[in-house]
Amino acid sequence: MSSERVPAELSKGVNGLEKVILREARGSSAEVYLYGGHVTSWKNDHGEELLFVSNKALFKPPKAIRGGIPICFPQFSNHGPLEPHGFARNRFWSIDTDPPPFPTNSSSKAHIDLILKPSEEDMKIWPHSYEFRLRVALGPGGDLTLTSRIRNTNTDGKPFTFTFAYHTYFSVSDISEVRVEGLETLDYLDNLQNKERCTEQGDAITFETEVDKIYLSTPTKIAILDHEKKRTFVIRKEGLPDAVVWNPWDKKAKAMADFGDDEYKHMLCVEAAAIEKPITLKPGEEWRGRQELSAVPSSYCSGQLDPQRVLQGS
Repeated sequence: MSSERVPAELSKGVNGLEKVILREARGSSAEVYLYGGHVTSWKNDHGEELLFVSNKALFKPPKAIRGGIPICFPQFSNHGPLEPHGFARNRFWSIDTDPPPFPTNSSSKAHIDLILKPSEEDMKIWPHSYEFRLRVALGPGGDLTLTSRIRNTNTDGKPFTFTFAYHTYFSVSDISEVRVEGLETLDYLDNLQNKERCTEQGDAITFETEVDKIYLSTPTKIAILDHEKKRTFVIRKEGLPDAVVWNPWDKKAKAMADFGDDEYKHMLCVEAAAIEKPITLKPGEEWRGRQELSAVPSSYCSGQLDPQRVLQGS
């Protein structure tokens, strides 16, 4: 076997759809489908899958892929007149061979630059010209970073407004053993109560029923603690003030054709987002939204973070 690990390789995925495989020297990897600019796999250096993709996911355009990291643009969910979650997740993106200079603090070779521009059909449903550049990068420690740069390229002088989310599906051992830290005491919009504004009570968030909440003005760092796996996911985000927490639970799971009846037990969406205050760009302006995901061994001590190291650490 060759010991040479190609940092970024174009290959054929499910149903012949093109994907890019990113490999980091220490063994971590990620896969990105050009369909949707959609990350479908992120593995640590032990080869363990960190993202959830449904066993029933359809890799068949125009259906979005169920799991991984769908990109919601130019509309999150039903917050506007377009199809739910917009159309970026079910368009074919191109590899960006000549991206503009990238202000970045990592020199990862394991990265890919993708670009999405509107088709004539897209212009009919959302009449704006834009360039959406996405960089997916795998860091030396196996961290996965997604950076989106959206530029208004309208020539008619018109601004446009959008909402956005990285709809990340994390793989967890058992949803009843999972807690989310960093969102305590914050206001949220409850999508199960007609977007009613509430305030989170108590300590960390735990799960015993369906949850669909948009937390507002959230910190730049959120932790997902998986007690059984003794693993903590840390989400670090920039330009994305909101955080959506979603688990469909049993009834909704059964109602989704591309989702297994019991799969809700093994996934949790925590989504870095900009929803409550939509982003407005004038022609020539660019917005940047970034999330960095890392998975670290939990510093668990009798069920508590010890001593809040993950959230307060660097």
